[in-house]
Amino acid sequence: MKMRLGLLYGGKSAEHKVSLQTALAVTKALDFNKFDIFPVYITVEGQWIAGKQLTGPAQSVEELKLLGGNGEDSMSLTAGMFAPAVSEESTKSFDVIFPLLHGPNGEDGTVQGMLELLNLPYVGNGVLASSAGMDKVIMKNIFAQAGVPQVDYVWFTRKEWQKDAEQAYAKVEEKLGYPCFVKPANLGSSVGISKCTSKEELDKAFAEAFQFDRKIIVEEGVTAREIEVGVLGNDDPQCSVAGEIVPMDVDFYDYKAKYEDGTTGLVIPAEIPEAKYEELKELAIKCYQALDCSGLVRADFFLTADGKLLMNEVNTMPGFTPFSMFPLLWQHTGVEYPQLIEKLVNLAIERHEEKQQIKHSF
Repeated sequence: MKMRLGLLYGGKSAEHKVSLQTALAVTKALDFNKFDIFPVYITVEGQWIAGKQLTGPAQSVEELKLLGGNGEDSMSLTAGMFAPAVSEESTKSFDVIFPLLHGPNGEDGTVQGMLELLNLPYVGNGVLASSAGMDKVIMKNIFAQAGVPQVDYVWFTRKEWQKDAEQAYAKVEEKLGYPCFVKPANLGSSVGISKCTSKEELDKAFAEAFQFDRKIIVEEGVTAREIEVGVLGNDDPQCSVAGEIVPMDVDFYDYKAKYEDGTTGLVIPAEIPEAKYEELKELAIKCYQALDCSGLVRADFFLTADGKLLMNEVNTMPGFTPFSMFPLLWQHTGVEYPQLIEKLVNLAIERHEEKQQIKHSF
């Protein structure tokens, strides 16, 4: 019997377009002989559109946006209406939900919490790991508690900045110096990130980052190689080979380099000593377990010229676009794209079945 797989994509997030690219790639990789696939498109305004069963891969992002609205089986929903909708004939028998969502309102534990309440198996990290992994400040605080080496950082709320911007800039200059990177605390795909080499640039960067979040983080700039590794599993996580990000024409791996112009070199496997790779794997799994992750993450590190590894961040729902590192890392490890998706679905079912063993009465 085929497995009924619900795809959630789009989302009320600045990473909406990235999610659509991920969903497009996933529909092309899924085995339609093994899965019955049902699209649920979330518009950027937050409207949920549950579409009829897919008969084949989507051919474009525009098609993905229209799929939910085509056919007599489609349902236009609010997020709150999705819960009653899963009991309707067209959607009641989901075996697994695959949240192909990036950024707030999807990758941050909000959708995961709803799926937990519905008692539906879903791919990827749970509520805690998703929310903590989304918030760079909380994530780094947890890693610091676990003794994971990181670059120095400071953080601010919008209210703090509006109350005394000069004090905020002075704190950055005292604690970190230049260059430094200003980032929204709760966003990914390099949206809203700026590299700063002066106070003037810092002022513009704060204004830019606060457009996307009420909290921002400022990190020390380091001269280092960017090394990434994929982690897959639940209680016994495994690591892929390592890969290296080599931006060709930009100061850092920004949104355009990631998703638009392809001006980024990906070296897989990364050319690092075996001992350093073993250290990398150990740190990646330490971070995975510190956040209580499940399913998957991509763990991103800096490797300095003197051989020091520094944790940058983990991504609890890495992209699956043609330029994305995570599926490429596993491909070079021996796990092809369709296999990777099946592994993730099986891990979701494994975790869900374990949760069903928990007693809710005494």
